[in-house]
Amino acid sequence: MSGIGVRLRKERDRLGLSQKAFGEIGGVEANAQGKYESGHRAPKADYLAAVARRGVDVLYVLTGTRTPVSLDHLSQVEEWVLGSYRSLDKEHQDAIRRLTTTLAELSGPYAVQKKPTTEE
Repeated sequence: MSGIGVRLRKERDRLGLSQKAFGEIGGVEANAQGKYESGHRAPKADYLAAVARRGVDVLYVLTGTRTPVSLDHLSQVEEWVLGSYRSLDKEHQDAIRRLTTTLAELSGPYAVQKKPTTEE
């Protein structure tokens, strides 16, 4: 197995997908997915782009280096949320990004307002 194949399989396993389901995301049949994972074939750019949109760390697949995000400090629930986010299609990921950006902007310096005190 080539390094790319091994890492591709690790990403598929991380997302909890079968070869068939993962291949469908990338636009290939299960047998092609198996050949990618065994190192008998190399995935094309359109395949890698498609699986990246579903949460695959393509930098890791190609180089063995994870995209710089430290998951060491995340709880199990946070890791699950991140994995779920990565498995969403790009449209839904973009919607979540817009929502979180808006919430961050709204929470600026006025986010924590103290309740007025009443003097007696």
